[in-house]
Amino acid sequence: MGQLVIHNLDEDVTAKLQQRAQKHGRTTEEEARAILHHAVTMQATPAEQLGSKLHARFASIGLDDDIAELRGQPAHPADLGG
Repeated sequence: MGQLVIHNLDEDVTAKLQQRAQKHGRTTEEEARAILHHAVTMQATPAEQLGSKLHARFASIGLDDDIAELRGQPAHPADLGG
């Protein structure tokens, strides 16, 4: 196992880490280890596109068409027919 030493950590961050560890019933070191593990494992998988997530969520109700990705497109107001 590797070791990691973090210098110059803000006192506020240290205090919040200790509070979080206490809340979870862990030592501060165990809490920091859990946070780091979660952070690197979450970023290891590529982010799924929103359209793909929506398609998967609504596939069971008959959504068969692809949902276009609109990232970077200008927003338009909805036409409510009024």
